[in-house]
Amino acid sequence: MEVVFDCVADQRNEPKYNPRMVRSEKLTDGPIGVGTRFAARMTPGRWRADMVIETTEYDRPRRLGSVTTMDMANINGVITFDAGSAGTVMIWAWEVHPGGVARFFAPLVAIVGRRQERTIWGGLKQYLESTPAPV
Repeated sequence: MEVVFDCVADQRNEPKYNPRMVRSEKLTDGPIGVGTRFAARMTPGRWRADMVIETTEYDRPRRLGSVTTMDMANINGVITFDAGSAGTVMIWAWEVHPGGVARFFAPLVAIVGRRQERTIWGGLKQYLESTPAPV
């Protein structure tokens, strides 16, 4: 469970398992925890989305919260991690607050977001299962 938590908590790992995230860099000094900030870029389709992700909760290895800020929306999310019989079980709860023109497409954003999250977490599973465990 700790390996999964640590991988997700460090946003610099996401481009390794999320093909739409083309970069992610840590903006703050020190270890990852509450207040850690990352700058990231997504390329969903023909446009790009630059964002800042800030860790708002950090209870290793059980709970990780964040706020993602971008031009078209703000996203508040919490991921919980639990031990399951076949490995780590992750549950992601999020609230999207669209801004500008995106607010007219809020229902569509939610549907597309859920599908993208399934793809991202499937990519995480493949990435972790293909990466040797740390010694």
